[in-house]
Amino acid sequence: MKYIVLVLVVLLFGACSSKDIVVKKKIKIEKKIEVKKKIESEKRSEKVLGISGFSDIPQDVGFFTKSLSSKVHLYEIQKKYERYYFNVWKNSKPRESVKELKWPFYSYKVGHSYGENFQLLKQSFFDEMLVNANFKNYARLNKKAITIKEVDIRAFPTIKPLLKDPTIAGEGFPFDYLQNSTIHANKPLFVSHYSKDKEWVYVFSSFTSGWIKSNEMVFLKQRDVDSLRNAKQLFFIKEGVPIYAKDGTFLFSSKLGMMLALVSQNKSSYEALAISSYKNNKAMFQTVKIAKDIARKDVLSLNKEHLSIIVGEMMKSNYGWGGVYGQRDCSSMLRDLFAPFGIWLPRNSSQQAKVGTVISLKELDNKEKIALIKEEAIPFQTLLYKKGHILLYVGAFKGNIVVLHDVWGIKTKKDKIEGRKIIGKVIFSTLKLGDNLEHYDKESEILKNLQSMNILTNN
Repeated sequence: MKYIVLVLVVLLFGACSSKDIVVKKKIKIEKKIEVKKKIESEKRSEKVLGISGFSDIPQDVGFFTKSLSSKVHLYEIQKKYERYYFNVWKNSKPRESVKELKWPFYSYKVGHSYGENFQLLKQSFFDEMLVNANFKNYARLNKKAITIKEVDIRAFPTIKPLLKDPTIAGEGFPFDYLQNSTIHANKPLFVSHYSKDKEWVYVFSSFTSGWIKSNEMVFLKQRDVDSLRNAKQLFFIKEGVPIYAKDGTFLFSSKLGMMLALVSQNKSSYEALAISSYKNNKAMFQTVKIAKDIARKDVLSLNKEHLSIIVGEMMKSNYGWGGVYGQRDCSSMLRDLFAPFGIWLPRNSSQQAKVGTVISLKELDNKEKIALIKEEAIPFQTLLYKKGHILLYVGAFKGNIVVLHDVWGIKTKKDKIEGRKIIGKVIFSTLKLGDNLEHYDKESEILKNLQSMNILTNN
């Protein structure tokens, strides 16, 4: 009897177990179908958005590079790149005046500035920032340094944001006006002075200046500076690959626009010099292994193969005002895109628009602008500029000019109230992006507002 009961129990639980397995398999299959549907939905998302000049434009860089030459060399331009990159280490003291560095205190005022809680900032906030900025000690430290990670460079010595009226379209999150830019890991710096609390240092990089945390950089001796400047450099061509020390410690992730000094190489990898922190802001030098598929020891030729790699990496990024959250805005995207090709660009769109041969588009109507761009612009070598935004000309699709740009959104207007159709990433589009949208703001059209184009490779 005991055995009969035992058998019944086993059969009962076995039946339940079989049933559970069937149910679990069913759930697993349903989840797979659900995931598949989600992926397919995401692939169709751009079509679903129905944004003309975007949804109907190929978002594949290979489509626009296929007609390019496989050999484009720009050695005269490329020879200047490293000189600009390390230029900040030539300084023995800052060239800017204290008044120039205080520009944020003149630009952002009480009554027009909001904090992270969308409430107006008080005068006490600005007073505290000015005291902590410690400008009386400006240019008293004057040391050469290097970043040990990717860092945010701030207009005030604080991580707190400063927003403009968040009820206005195009303001509020993510537009933190204290976010000046980002600086990649192991980037040369010149340090002016400490903040009063010593949590921050005021630094100059090759393209901007501002505040970073004092524990995000290390000081260098002159012999180290000289060695790094004279070393053969590695240029990264892949984003987000973790770089480890020999003991397995994470140091930082690769970014386009980064360079490291080359030590040696074998068939599959490079050995490069990475700098981290030891103690008291002292530099620790260590060799790191870099796979050859994520970096090159020479600048790239501006050809279809290399452009496909670099632009493909860029298109993985979302929009990030001032580089916030490790992303990029329109000008930093272009700056980093051209870095592996040895083409140096300033940080801001208005400055980038002055590089190379500049052709004015002012006083031209839309038809005249289109004709001139098609006649003069060189794909992947020409920038188009309108106030506050810069784009890369890549060619044409079905007769329409196509550009690559990192865009936040498309302006709309209803009953004189501005709005935004958010895109928030790097895209290929026409110059009439979104003109089919309801309440599309014709006055803000890209084409209508283009002021100039500049051919980077004509120096």
